[in-house]
Amino acid sequence: MAKMVNTVLGPVSSDNLGKTYIHEHILFGYPGFQGDMSVAPFDWNGSLQLCIDVIKPLKEKYGLQTVVDGTPNECGRNVLFMKAVAEAAGINIIPASGYYYEGEGAPAYFKQRAGMTDILPDVIEIFRTETRVGIEGTGIKAGVFKVASSKDKITPYEEVFFKAAAKVSSEEGIQIITHTQEGTMGPEQADLLIDNGADPKRVNIGHMGGNTDISYHLEVLSKGVYISFDRFGLQGLVGCPRDDVRETVIAGLCAAGYADRIMLAHDCAIKWLGRPLPIPDAAMPLIENWNWANILENVVPALKKMGVSDEQINLMLVENPKRFFGY
Repeated sequence: MAKMVNTVLGPVSSDNLGKTYIHEHILFGYPGFQGDMSVAPFDWNGSLQLCIDVIKPLKEKYGLQTVVDGTPNECGRNVLFMKAVAEAAGINIIPASGYYYEGEGAPAYFKQRAGMTDILPDVIEIFRTETRVGIEGTGIKAGVFKVASSKDKITPYEEVFFKAAAKVSSEEGIQIITHTQEGTMGPEQADLLIDNGADPKRVNIGHMGGNTDISYHLEVLSKGVYISFDRFGLQGLVGCPRDDVRETVIAGLCAAGYADRIMLAHDCAIKWLGRPLPIPDAAMPLIENWNWANILENVVPALKKMGVSDEQINLMLVENPKRFFGY
């Protein structure tokens, strides 16, 4: 059954999402980038052209139609810029409402307030407002919640956002995507969300490719949620196995009958806010395929060589996102 999904250009039927990346970033900046704007200001026109140059060929050659932008509220989310990209590139962009994990997010604003009051009602109010009314006065409504946890733990700070997302998801029927750190806490994330009212069919546990233990994947899948392998191209670093290893895990899960519960993406920002990341030269070969073309140009052919069928590929890129957002 179809449902209307909030995008930056307005509601779109879940039946019309088409080929979908479940977790990407148009823009992304680690909290604090705002203080570097005198040296590294945001170039709207140049960044817009960069995004068009990345996205349009993928739409024209491979039929990419929808992108879920998982940028948290404190990490440079800019829905008006997303709207400009969606209009120029001719795709759907589903914006998120949510916050990053404590180690790389955690604005002092909320931590200071949490020392004096319970911030859960504040966060619930944010999530309700951004899905019912709109984000930052734009009228553009969030179409998904994004929550995140740390390596090997969900901190008390992070737990607040999981509880708020679960509550408002149950009220509004909004889907939830997550960030897991270095392949940990997937089962715990699912339990926390479900225990606080989220329907597992509206939950996607993200960054599952950070763990190559098949029992970990099966434990998460046993919760009734979706999972995503959404960091393709980001490999060889801590918590980021090689793409071929991730592909082997996906092929095994497909062979075991779980193709209808998997979605795909890169978790790749087209434009980083602030100064460019100072990536060492030695690391560059490891991430040379960390871009939005990787899945369609490299990962899909590799999966097919491993025995994953065209039908299963279509499930992961088209049918599963349609069912996920249509529920």
